[in-house]
Amino acid sequence: MPSMTGTFEASDFYDLTLAADLALSPDGDRLAFVASEFDRDEDDRRTSLFVVPTDGSDSPYRLSRASDAGSPKWSPDGSKLAFLAARDEDAALSVQNGDCDSDDEEGRDENDEIDDEPKSQVWMFDLARGGDARQVTTREEGVREFDWGPESERIVVSARDPTDEQAAYLAERRDGGPVEISRLQHRFDGKGLLDDVTTYLFVVDVATREERRLDDAYGGGAHEPGTGLQPAWGLERIAFLSNRTERPDDSGAVDVYTIDPNGDKLRQVTDTNLYANAPRWSPDGDHFAFTASDAINWHIPTQVFVADAETDEYRSITDSLDRTVAHANRVRWLDAETLLAPIGDEGSTRLARCFADGSDPEYTFESQGDYRTIRTFDHAGETIALLTTEPETVGDLYALDADDLESGEPTRLTTLNGAFEESHAMPGCRRVVYENDSGDDIEGIVYLPANFDPEDSDPHPLIVSIHGGPISYDTPEFAFDYAYWTDKGYVVLCPNYRGSSSYGREFSEVLRGAWGSCEAEDVVSGVEHLVERGWVDTDRTFATGFSYGGITTGYLITNTNRFAGAAAEHGIYDLRSCYGTDDAHKWWENDFGLPWENAETYGSASSITDVGNVETPLLVTAGGEDWRCPPSQSEQLYVSVKKQDVPAKLVVYPDEHHNIGDPDRAIHRIEQLTEWFETYDPGRL
Repeated sequence: MPSMTGTFEASDFYDLTLAADLALSPDGDRLAFVASEFDRDEDDRRTSLFVVPTDGSDSPYRLSRASDAGSPKWSPDGSKLAFLAARDEDAALSVQNGDCDSDDEEGRDENDEIDDEPKSQVWMFDLARGGDARQVTTREEGVREFDWGPESERIVVSARDPTDEQAAYLAERRDGGPVEISRLQHRFDGKGLLDDVTTYLFVVDVATREERRLDDAYGGGAHEPGTGLQPAWGLERIAFLSNRTERPDDSGAVDVYTIDPNGDKLRQVTDTNLYANAPRWSPDGDHFAFTASDAINWHIPTQVFVADAETDEYRSITDSLDRTVAHANRVRWLDAETLLAPIGDEGSTRLARCFADGSDPEYTFESQGDYRTIRTFDHAGETIALLTTEPETVGDLYALDADDLESGEPTRLTTLNGAFEESHAMPGCRRVVYENDSGDDIEGIVYLPANFDPEDSDPHPLIVSIHGGPISYDTPEFAFDYAYWTDKGYVVLCPNYRGSSSYGREFSEVLRGAWGSCEAEDVVSGVEHLVERGWVDTDRTFATGFSYGGITTGYLITNTNRFAGAAAEHGIYDLRSCYGTDDAHKWWENDFGLPWENAETYGSASSITDVGNVETPLLVTAGGEDWRCPPSQSEQLYVSVKKQDVPAKLVVYPDEHHNIGDPDRAIHRIEQLTEWFETYDPGRL
């Protein structure tokens, strides 16, 4: 039996530094980025803002220790760097407002509420003058997004703006008052129960903080709590997202609008058939690009569109690829006619050069190879910046000259986890292609123990980790749980089952309105393939998955006893009872129709209807405030399995949304899964 001990402890998760948002300065010489670090003592995630030169001449320097810094953006003249953060009020504002004794609590009743948590505002470093960040906005409800105006003197922000009546209602709610809702989209994951407060665009003078609301530039629609307005300020106009249909909460559309910075001449660009995202103006202001999915059928690949700034006519420029825009969901103009976009292609995220005139896109960045994954990127000046990961590299920033994009090797700018990578046995990785029982080719990403020889190793235990979505896909990457498991001697399989994106519309659309029809087959075929290759012990196989991966785990355990143990995480198992309790009523209707009209369809896609077949020991996890896959779904599955005296355990993370955020809970999760698999591993009995 292979060794089940190694260099990883679950608590090593605290030692990671995870880079995220990045932004190049206008000349491309400096790269700002946000990195998350973990505080063991406080059990907290800290996000800080860093800047690093893109020529690789120096290491990153820390600009800010803000607790949740994000969305860094350089002013067009390169002299200022703005970002979003929820910090205590700028001391200069306190003095300006006459609050010199704000820290004096003498005479304050101990039962008085001292203050609410600070709201997210725009802060700004003046890099020419130096000093700490200066607070630019003071919105009562905070600021969600912003962009710079072309003259570097103003910004546009999106912010909620309650009426007096709404403000009184919000105050009552914060004080424990009742929730009153009259809108159809009544909740959203991470936002909780919704209200009727409208989000507007405001133009803010950076120097004076004076602001003006653009009354015609407001949000709306079922998706707005997730997408926001995404304002993008071009040379002359501001683009943003909204839904102005008759019943915006009953529509899957997100439209692109443009407006003059003075609030005049509102124009709707798209025609309510798309779910748009990420507007971006061309350097000359003649065009703007955006990404968009079909408003109803999300299995149609997300595409890059380009609109004419004068006529508002738009068209897809990536339709010929039959591939989806990747998770990064951003586009960058290389020049007035050429764009760069991340495309999901065959289990990889690849950069494609796209053309405003509609010419066929071209894949580029050949030096990426088969095992380097692009998480996000940026372009400015003559520089391309990349955040990439590999199975043996947690994630670092790189830069290369745009002219060398075709085949150049990028310069590494950071070594954020060098000590971690050197002290831990990082996994190997292989791509495998296997045939399912229907004769389809399915690709999987396989992670292997560091000392594993694919040509000459004893069979190992297997964990199948099933991705969510399902309109998503796995790529080679560093993931702490994969590295932790391979270090303990497991092989990890991540199958891109039918329904996954990055393999074209036909491959993905098989699953539309037919959940449970093929995923289990594709997963089990992958297991049998690895058993046949001699990599995996046939009796020591386990399955887990998060979100739609949890849903698929439900299909697995109700259709097969193939696995020695399973863990269904944050999933949905009874579609009918889920309707109206989550935030995805439009998705249900688009894929399955309405439950009172198509009860049989909902039933056939619900693993709970076959729960009497379950014999597999099952761990079920849920987030206490998960409104994408409500915790009641996990409770139903757990009780139904436990009732039959099948070994089962339920773990609920209070206050967590769909994703687990606190590091102690991320650590608890991987310990729980590993303990469950070890408990029911016949090789350990």
